[in-house]
Amino acid sequence: MNVEAVRERLSAVSDPDLGDDIVSLGLVNAIDVDDDAGVVRISLALGAPFSPAESAIADSVRDALSDTGYDVDLSARIASPISPDEDVLPGVQNVIAVASGKGGVGKSTVAVNLAAGLSKLGARVGLFDADVYGPNVPRMVDAEQAPQATGDDTIVPPEQYGMKLMSMAFLVGDDDPVIWRGPMVHKLLTQLVEDVQWGELDYLVLDLPPGTGDTQLTVLQTLPLTGAVIVTTPQDVAVDDARKGLEMFGKHDTDVLGIVENMSTFRCPDCGSNHDIFGAGGGKAFAAENDLPFLGALPLDPDVRTGGDGGEPVVLEAGETADAFRVMTENVADMAGVVRRREASRQSQ
Repeated sequence: MNVEAVRERLSAVSDPDLGDDIVSLGLVNAIDVDDDAGVVRISLALGAPFSPAESAIADSVRDALSDTGYDVDLSARIASPISPDEDVLPGVQNVIAVASGKGGVGKSTVAVNLAAGLSKLGARVGLFDADVYGPNVPRMVDAEQAPQATGDDTIVPPEQYGMKLMSMAFLVGDDDPVIWRGPMVHKLLTQLVEDVQWGELDYLVLDLPPGTGDTQLTVLQTLPLTGAVIVTTPQDVAVDDARKGLEMFGKHDTDVLGIVENMSTFRCPDCGSNHDIFGAGGGKAFAAENDLPFLGALPLDPDVRTGGDGGEPVVLEAGETADAFRVMTENVADMAGVVRRREASRQSQ
């Protein structure tokens, strides 16, 4: 067995999302055949840890070499296109912004459950509550421990459910309003991002405030976003505002990973019938209209509200609603992987 023989076998492994084999796409970084140890070491350009789609590609690589008598040792790496001097988050592989065009559609609920769901999959996750004027994340994960300052003026974030957390709510009183102009918001967000000891993370999930204002502009200009998740309800009014958010990301050349339709339907606990309180299919139609992935429909369920108020993300529980959030989480991870692999393939050509 030599490198070329391994490469030939890998040329039979396809990436279904990018539509070609992983060798032609340039997704094989390196191959090392260690005859003495009986090991083939392969580095793949996979960028979304615990993504089911990328796990399937890795499994296909192992299957392609399963009859060789060699053990297969896989690693994953995609080089950052940002120089080390300019990278404000050098240890973070993926930065995912969760956004909405208007308030009240459950954006923070989606962000919290997305982060908790990724952590449950096994990923190293940070959750940054960038909603400066209405920070809710600490309550939604029952985080009582405050960040700790260090001697070198950095901040050690608290952890909950395996996630590192940062929020404006840690820095002000429970009932204190934040009445700041744009430059102050920009300064705070920049400081929190750069001074927090995020460490090595697979995903940093950002809960953005609703709308298209100063905070969003700061994030788009400062952070290396992998992509954005846009949250809407099926209601036409919410979809209209989600469209503005989509345009904002488009103007800043930020990939949109897809659309989440929250409060999709309500199942009556008494009669078992479904009720489309906010309409039906608006988010899915919006995704199709803009040729974007539909990441999932999340039901209107009292358990979601109970989990948010009680600090227990519903994605960590059992049941149909938890399953819907888990599917959404896996779809987001898969789409982050598509973005990263597409960029890696482009760089390799």
